[in-house]
This record gives sequence, C-alpha cells and structure tokens, in this order.
Amino acid sequence: MNISFDNTENAFAYKTSKELKEAKFLFNTMGFPWFVQIGTRLTPFVMRTGLPVHGIIRKTIFKQFVGGETLEETAEVGAILGKYGVQVILDYGVEGKEGEDNYDRATEQFIRVINYAATQTNIPFISIKVTGLARFGLLQTLNEAPRLRSGIHDHEEEINEWDRVRDRMYTICEVAAEKNIGVLIDAEESWIQDPVDRLTMEMMEIFNKEKVIVYNTIQLYRHDRLHFLKLSHKIAREQGFKLGMKLVRGAYMEKERERAYDKGYESPIQPDKPATDNDYDASLAFCIEHVEDISVIVASHNEATNLYAALLLDKKGLPHNHPHIHFSQLYGMSDNITFNLAKEGFNVSKYLPFGPIRDVIPYLMRRAQENSSVSGQTGRELSLIKKELCRRKG
Repeated sequence: MNISFDNTENAFAYKTSKELKEAKFLFNTMGFPWFVQIGTRLTPFVMRTGLPVHGIIRKTIFKQFVGGETLEETAEVGAILGKYGVQVILDYGVEGKEGEDNYDRATEQFIRVINYAATQTNIPFISIKVTGLARFGLLQTLNEAPRLRSGIHDHEEEINEWDRVRDRMYTICEVAAEKNIGVLIDAEESWIQDPVDRLTMEMMEIFNKEKVIVYNTIQLYRHDRLHFLKLSHKIAREQGFKLGMKLVRGAYMEKERERAYDKGYESPIQPDKPATDNDYDASLAFCIEHVEDISVIVASHNEATNLYAALLLDKKGLPHNHPHIHFSQLYGMSDNITFNLAKEGFNVSKYLPFGPIRDVIPYLMRRAQENSSVSGQTGRELSLIKKELCRRKG
C-alpha cells in the first residue's frame, strides 16, 4: 500500500488553478473565527431581507461545498468526480421545513434523487434526514416515551402522525431497494435519536435481508455508541438481516453539552477527543472484523483514521474495493484524503449536497463553523492548496 495524503497533485487534479485560488481565499477567510461567527449569524437574516447577496454566496461558500441548486447542475460535478474514480453520496440539502405538505414534498424529492442516482454509474448512495420527514417535536415526544406505540401514550393523533412518517420512510427505502441505491439515514441530536434508531432498524429488518440498502449513522463522540453498534449487530444477527453503519465523529457537540448542563443531566458526549478517537477506531475494527454481515462507511476527515482503516483492510487480506467497505468525505473538504484513496483503488465518495441556496444555508453555516472550530482543519486545507499552487508554478 502506497498512500500519501500529502500528494496534492492527486488531490487537486480535478480543480483549475483559478478554482484553487478561490478556495484559498475562502479558507483564508474561515481562518478568522470572529468573522465566521458574525457571518453565520448575519447570513440567514440577510438572505431573508432579499438583499442581493445571493450571487456572492453562490460564487464563494456555496460553490465550495454544494453541488448545485438543482439535480441537473449537481450532475456536472458528479461527472467530474467520476473521472477520478470518486463516487457520490447525493443529499437533497433542505432542512428544517416543517408541515405535512413539506414532508410529503421532501419524500417525493428523495425518490426523484434515487431514480436519478440509479441512472448513474458513480452514485451508490443517497443521504436523508428523518427531520426532513417528521416534526422535531414528535421525535422528541417519542424519545421521551419510547413505549409510545405499546399503549402508554394514548395521543391517537401523534400515533397517526408517526405512522405517516413510517410510511414515508418505507416508500423511500422500497424505491431504493428496487433501484439498488443505498439510503444513509443521518444521525440527529441525542434527544430525538431513539425513534430515528428504531425506525432505521425497522427498515433494515425489511430491506437488508440479502444486501445492505439502509444504513444507520452513529456519532462516536457519544460515549454510548460503541455499545449501541455491538447491540445493533447482535439484533441484526438474531433477526436475520445485514447491518449497515456509517461512522462519524459527530456534529452537535456544543449544543449537546449546553443542553445537558441546562437541564441537569449527564452529558452524552465523551470526556475528551482521545476517547472519541478510541471509540471510532474500536467501531471501525469491529465492523471490519464482521465484514461479512456489516457494511460500513468510514465517514471521516481524520487522516489517521482513514489510514488505520486502509491498514486494517490490508491486514485482513481484504481487497481495497471490498463491497462492504466505503470511505467518504464532504465535498469541498479533505480532497487529499478522497482522491488519494481513490487512486489506490478504495471505494470512496464525496458527500454532495444540492438545493436552492436559501434552503442549504443551514448546511453552509455548519461547514463554515466546522472549518473555523475544528482544530487545524482550515490550516491543513490552506497549506495543501498553497503547496499545490506552488507545485503548478514549477
């Protein structure tokens, strides 16, 4: 195995020098946390006022992290990635639109995305959020009353509402199974995660009999998720279905800690980063050890983690393109990992969101915050871009 995540020629082969200079400017800007803090608060407000900032956002942060406003625009990005052996996880990036009509529209859009993915050779997965199909308050009620459907909770209206959520999810997974497209169900905040987990396991039991169509996501910055992974595997074996798992470190840490503190309960978050890293590596090893009946997606921007996963495959004598092991990074970030893994023949994809700028603003704000708060992330991206620009100058 000859992987180097420092190889910028591979990492940025798909980008022009002009695009690299634009990315350099953007990551430079993200290097100022105070600027990002002001920007992430102001941008959603400015978008609502109708001021002409649409073009500025489209040419900068949107272009870096999003495939396009429409499926058609996104197809162009997907085709470019495909030329370099990089696959795509398509994500209709609309968040936080509540109301039954919006949930039904989101369901239709997810099905449209599945049907499109099935016509392409390099789009094996789509990603969905249950909060795109269900009311946040309903998920919270279910989380607090886990035995809701066994009669403890007698709010018939909410039971009917949950049945509609299940029907939407079933419809999406049914089409995905027909078209042989994987469905990655995103993790949510801990106080609504329980019903998401139960719904996902229910769909796995139906659709993952022969191969993995439905994947759950576990956030390893939670101290209970390694145990949850092992429990999920035990249930899958007992019920006779295959387990699909996407491993991430997590996305709601500050929010989780603040809520636990405010409400006086034990924080679900690991005590420190090494504890998260240890559980991530242990989860990875567990999945690869049980690779015959677990399909795993290594969704990580951590270079050491990706290298460890690659070494585990070699140690176990598994081919780099084993169908049950897939690597993934967000579009616009960590190209040095994605493209160098692809060059070595690993299954690797970019998580590629799309949607109207106004609707993907929450996603973009998270990317900006992540790049300014994750230690060393912006600096690493910048140093690689500068290195490649220097190389091209010769």
